[in-house]
Amino acid sequence: MSTQVSASNSGAPQSALPTPVPSSTWRAYLALTKPRIIELLLVTTIPTMFLAAGGFPSLKQVVLTLVGGTLAAGGANVLNCYIDRDIDALMQRTHTRPSATGQISGPRILVFGAFLSVLSVASLWVTVNGLAAALAAFAIAFYVVGYTMLLKRRTTQNIVWGGAAGCMPVLIGWSAVTGSLSWTPVVLFMIVFLWTPPHYWPLSIRYQDEYAAAGVPMLPVEESEHTVARQIIWYSWAMVATSLALTPIAHMSWFYTTAAVLLGAIFLWQGYALRIRVTAGVADIKPMRLFHWSITYLALVFLALGIDPFIH
Repeated sequence: MSTQVSASNSGAPQSALPTPVPSSTWRAYLALTKPRIIELLLVTTIPTMFLAAGGFPSLKQVVLTLVGGTLAAGGANVLNCYIDRDIDALMQRTHTRPSATGQISGPRILVFGAFLSVLSVASLWVTVNGLAAALAAFAIAFYVVGYTMLLKRRTTQNIVWGGAAGCMPVLIGWSAVTGSLSWTPVVLFMIVFLWTPPHYWPLSIRYQDEYAAAGVPMLPVEESEHTVARQIIWYSWAMVATSLALTPIAHMSWFYTTAAVLLGAIFLWQGYALRIRVTAGVADIKPMRLFHWSITYLALVFLALGIDPFIH
């Protein structure tokens, strides 16, 4: 689990650094949950709750939602590690994961992931509301079955559709506050959805040899860098346009609108700069510049929308 704002083979935002070897059993179990992914996903949840509340939401409500969301994301990530332990062992970035090294056995990983997943849905159902719990259950199922089991190893569009699981935290956060959904959280969902490909494809370019060796058909493995750079531009424009559509739909102030314009302009500049380097045929096209900026972009855009209710 959906933003949030961690690298693995998952459909959610990730760190580009290799996974360190855990030094103890509890750290090994923690590593399976991919904490860096969870951090970025929660970055989108909290501001969404502020926007939904039109100010400060209940602290208890925020804490309970974050606990449930963290358990859901952790459970989905653990199950992803269980399913992908064969290809993780083949990739330099992921071969030290406890699931890939055998530090934790497959059955124990499966039980741990299932336990966290069930606990997350149950906790959201009891402490938040049924809609938030249902959305969390869908996110877990889609990430594990839809993305990891069905899409990831079969299509170059894996990260496009699989990334939808990483968008669910905004819907969960909104529903936790309001008990319902509306067009505003749908737009927030689409911002993260359209952000995911231009965020993840630069990382895939950087590690395309590893993906190829593992047999994962990421877009940079199957298509030229020119094609990937072009699609990054398309998705970036769509993402920026959607972020601006939030202004009339959610009645955002000048503060959010100005931030969305400026941050979007920098994102597009980074995207075009990548395409220029690809077109020029330079040896190092520096794709990680866009990858790292994309994380900053998402965090700052959601920070702006979380502050906006206090500007009116």
